Amino acid sequence: MSGMGAVKKAEGGDSSGTCHRIRITLTTSKSVANLEKVCADLIKGALDIKANHDNKDLKVRGPVRMPTKVLRLTVRKSPCGEGTNTWDRWEMRVYKRVIDLYSPPETVKQITSIAIEPDVDVEVIIANK
Repeated sequence: MSGMGAVKKAEGGDSSGTCHRIRITLTTSKSVANLEKVCADLIKGALDIKANHDNKDLKVRGPVRMPTKVLRLTVRKSPCGEGTNTWDRWEMRVYKRVIDLYSPPETVKQITSIAIEPDVDVEVIIANK
């Protein structure tokens, strides 16, 4: 078994010096359409860079649609507690997409130079492969 692990390291060792795993997490609670637009723009930008620069190391995985978080809050309408038991139900949905890129860190700057919608939060994590 240890021989197999050494083979995997040798195969990944050739490009691991220049290739990193970049995880881009997109989150919004307002508009799913804007979130999908930013996802499509990121992937389109990555594929354009791959085609134009003959970057064979660039791999794109995603967008992976994570489960929607539903945050619920139920409160009494009456401030003093008297009267009928009437309740307000408030709800906020949080949508999340994850895109994994396997590329040199320099390409990330080119890929993420797109216009991002104002209500979409972007988190970029760069890790070794």
